Amino acid sequence: MNNQALQIGFRTFLNLSSFTARPGQLNIESLVSLRAGIMCSKRPISNLSTISSSINEEKKSKKLKGLKLAIPDSEDNVVKENYQKIQSFKDDLSKIEAMTVQELRTTLRNVGISAKGRKPDLVSALKNFVSKHLDGGSSQEVEQISSNCTKNISLQNKAGNVLDETINTVSEVSSCKQIKRRGKHFPAEDETVKADSGIITTKKKITIKTAEVSVTMPQAEPWTILAHKKPQKGWIPYNPRAMRPPPPEDAKFMKLMSWNVNGLRALLKLEGFSAVELAQRENFDVLCFQETKLQEKDVESIKQCLIDGYENSFWTCSRAKLGYSGAAIISRVKPLSVSYGLGIPDHDSEGRIVTAEFDSFYLINAYVPNSGDGLKRLSYRVTQWDSSLSNYMKELEKSKPVILTGDLNCAHQEIDIYNPAGNRRSAGFTDEERQSFGTNFLSRGFVDTFRKQHPNVVGYTYWGYRHGGRKTNKGWRLDYFLVSESIADKAHDSYIVPDVGGSDHCPIGLILKV
Repeated sequence: MNNQALQIGFRTFLNLSSFTARPGQLNIESLVSLRAGIMCSKRPISNLSTISSSINEEKKSKKLKGLKLAIPDSEDNVVKENYQKIQSFKDDLSKIEAMTVQELRTTLRNVGISAKGRKPDLVSALKNFVSKHLDGGSSQEVEQISSNCTKNISLQNKAGNVLDETINTVSEVSSCKQIKRRGKHFPAEDETVKADSGIITTKKKITIKTAEVSVTMPQAEPWTILAHKKPQKGWIPYNPRAMRPPPPEDAKFMKLMSWNVNGLRALLKLEGFSAVELAQRENFDVLCFQETKLQEKDVESIKQCLIDGYENSFWTCSRAKLGYSGAAIISRVKPLSVSYGLGIPDHDSEGRIVTAEFDSFYLINAYVPNSGDGLKRLSYRVTQWDSSLSNYMKELEKSKPVILTGDLNCAHQEIDIYNPAGNRRSAGFTDEERQSFGTNFLSRGFVDTFRKQHPNVVGYTYWGYRHGGRKTNKGWRLDYFLVSESIADKAHDSYIVPDVGGSDHCPIGLILKV
């Protein structure tokens, strides 16, 4: 074996114990040099691990000493510093936007929030935390930050152990392969790792900070993370806990809800969150269902499952195709009248419309036809159905205001869909459907209540099953409450209930002053 090459390799190995970078960083250039020294021999090196063990204690001591620099001397000081820093954002949220990505991630981790994503995601998450928790600096907030700081200190201690283990693997005969694997597993966010003639090159150093990712808990409320392919400045995710106002105290109101259940019988069999629990939590006056998939023979048995106090129910089922489409209105307030369909036989055979007349408005529950695979029904949708529904609404509006709710099968704007560029020719986001939505509804005096209340909020109501969109909040806003312009100011709250499962859609609600 070439003794000079072996000596170079050993010296490089020894240099690993004297980092000049921040605690927790591994110098990739040194590792490359080590690989070069070892690769000069065709025979395995049997005494490499022996030499490494003799210096292990010295390395460990120096690494722990460096790591201690990153751990605060006093947990109380950490609590105070972090609390003061977070508190300073309350009066000037622009400070958050001026922070670097690293500062944002550090601050978010200190308060126990996931620090994944690009800068707009991090800015949005921190703004939401500040808006939600800092209303004057309660002792509970201090305790929360204190608890999170304690967890972070513990995490840093764990990072030290991972660091020692990483260094020890260099002493293995197969160290070159393991280094290559670790280079792929622990890259910094903007780092590039390449294999060029068997030698690893990189623009940055591999840091042990990514060890924190391995212990990050799954996001419990994914809808509070800004998930969008091309978010615009000022967009923030919908958070019902922070954005829903309390019910009005000085006025009478009705609470209306809508939900595409994607099969009512299947929903009733689920052991999870049920319509009964939804009624208990939301205390709605009227609930509209779409896509019940019931046949007329099923309706009577389903009525027996209704919640006490909601004796008024009105159902329509598809006659053209059994077990398809279907809509219903369930109410504890008896309507003045009820009608089904649009009065046009070509539209009414699929059971898509139920209209209930109340004292101060008409409520139309609609399940708008999907343009389908290959956009087979696109022409029917935009040239016949939308215009017929719009004309029907304008005719009713001659006597009293109109509310249209349901699955309208259109994400109207780019803010209403996670991946607008990739869905230009997907049913529900074609240019034709979006233009028809604007022309037949918005331009004719009907107001999108959610968008009026939340002009820059990203909130979805549908997540496809195929790619697990709910877990990552990659969804669409397809469900709406559109109201006549004359009562738009009476909409106290237009909201989404994203935590309710059982369907690929979630419920939406409208609190209307009457």
